[in-house]
Amino acid sequence: MRWWMCLSRPELVKPEIAGIAEYVPGRSIEEIARKFSLDPGSIIKLGSNENVLGPSPKAIEAIRSCAGRVNIYPSADACELVDAISAYTGFPAGNICASGPGMDGLLDNLMRLLILPDDEVILPIPTFSYYEIAARANGAVPVHVNLAEDLFLDADAVINAESSRTKIIFLCSPNNPTGKQVKEADLRRILEHTRGVVFVDEAYVEFSEHDHSHLVREYDNIIIGRTLSKAFGLAGMRLGYGIMPVWLKQQYMKIATPFNISVPSIAAGVAALSDSAHLLESILCVRKGRDMLKMKIPFKVYDSMANFVLVDVSPYSSADVAESLLKKGIIVRDCRSFKGAGDSLIRVTVGTRTQNERVIEAFEGFLAHF
Repeated sequence: MRWWMCLSRPELVKPEIAGIAEYVPGRSIEEIARKFSLDPGSIIKLGSNENVLGPSPKAIEAIRSCAGRVNIYPSADACELVDAISAYTGFPAGNICASGPGMDGLLDNLMRLLILPDDEVILPIPTFSYYEIAARANGAVPVHVNLAEDLFLDADAVINAESSRTKIIFLCSPNNPTGKQVKEADLRRILEHTRGVVFVDEAYVEFSEHDHSHLVREYDNIIIGRTLSKAFGLAGMRLGYGIMPVWLKQQYMKIATPFNISVPSIAAGVAALSDSAHLLESILCVRKGRDMLKMKIPFKVYDSMANFVLVDVSPYSSADVAESLLKKGIIVRDCRSFKGAGDSLIRVTVGTRTQNERVIEAFEGFLAHF
């Protein structure tokens, strides 16, 4: 048989890829409609932490208005978007890198820039799984540390896990899926102790009480990752950015993919960042909805600073409860795919008031059968 007729040639793939578990995304409306023979219009998707109010009307209009220019390459470094992010964050453009697709693109580029084979990355678990995927794909060795019993970061465990091979420490604040923020005192201790870089993922920061971006002005080994997918409602445009020390941006731009953000995405991002009214409406919707879900879901609901809540359905399994909700057309996230999360946690995106009421009724309905 000729070599090009083989069905697969796995020996061509880098060996460090073989042991990586695939990223598990949230379930789609189309998938659930097919599986349970449901009307897609009746399904509510509360498993992927999207903005249930949708994008800013200004962003929608910006996308329409630039449709005739998609035959032209965007600016190589998305300078218009960087300037808009600069105005929004208060940081100079020299500290900001815009990225696509989303914050995942920022992570991929940073791994290419920083990771050498057998470098170690520290991952407090459970947390966002793509950190480990991106790191391992570039030859890094993951070092897992558990969160404290209250689901907050255990700073001592992180510091004790560090070695001479530690290159990056990943901290998600608010953390996905727990919704807990890293305490500034803990972050400062880690920054001052580590030999490596601390990546702080602030994808959900707009819904929280504070952020850590100001520490970029004090430390030369911190990177703040942000996204326009959540509070700004642009998940489908895949826009992220990093706030980092000037020295690191200078190196980052050497390996960043040119033209990695499309013309419509740049236009949408600039417009969304200018619409403070829509942003505020989205934040208030989440904060009111969080309180409602925490008070009325008939299981333990953890305090959250994100646009989701974490529900512990023990003594029942997350698989059984999530399946029960899916049958009723409610998509939530079974957290078993998060390393270290166990088998009783469900993450629920905060919805509109009507959607939240359906979620609460569905949880109550599950309990009514026992």
